[in-house]
Amino acid sequence: MLIPSIDLQNHAVVQLVQGERLAIKDPQVSRWVERFRKFPKVQVIDLDAAMSAGDNLDLVREIARELSCRVGGGIRTIPRAQMILKAGAQQIIVGSSLFKDGRPDLEFAKNLAEAVGRERIIAAVDSRNGHVVIHGWKTSLPLTAVHAVKALEPYCDEFLYTHVDTEGLMGGTSFAAILAVRDATTRPVTAAGGITTQEEIDQLHALGVDAVVGMAIYTGALDLERKER
Repeated sequence: MLIPSIDLQNHAVVQLVQGERLAIKDPQVSRWVERFRKFPKVQVIDLDAAMSAGDNLDLVREIARELSCRVGGGIRTIPRAQMILKAGAQQIIVGSSLFKDGRPDLEFAKNLAEAVGRERIIAAVDSRNGHVVIHGWKTSLPLTAVHAVKALEPYCDEFLYTHVDTEGLMGGTSFAAILAVRDATTRPVTAAGGITTQEEIDQLHALGVDAVVGMAIYTGALDLERKER
């Protein structure tokens, strides 16, 4: 299944290359909400909240009223997680806060799962150069995505794996890395990072993996009218 991504920054929809360079900015958020209405799931990431530069909670509320969405970005505490769910998110995406001192923070993961329900949590595990990265992909940890997934599995209902090496580059993703994560857990896995073509989406679907796509949609490289699955 294709899951379109809405990344929010300064109250606009944006796309960043490798999480840093601004490539696309569109202040007309409603345009994309309407375009994504036919999809059963949409991913919303508040980049400002993720970077501790304010937030776009008002937009998250507006989007959540119209679309069934999973929301991430800056969810570092249980109260913040509860706030995002109250704003209308079906699930929350939690990443950096699941790690502490270079390891999975199992105490926080357990407390979060008890507070909001494991079924509402998607654990985001991002990897670059073979290692988990956090804090906007700027801090590399001495563990692999497979290690992280195995440790966090009891405390989430799904994993979001982003292959940062290929993120935003429109050159395809790493099936080997995605399959390694898929095979390390019994939880569903959604993949992101460079997924560009319908063929990649179909291949991932056949492997039981959903695909989050951003840049390919916003540049028009991927024709959404072809995709109804």
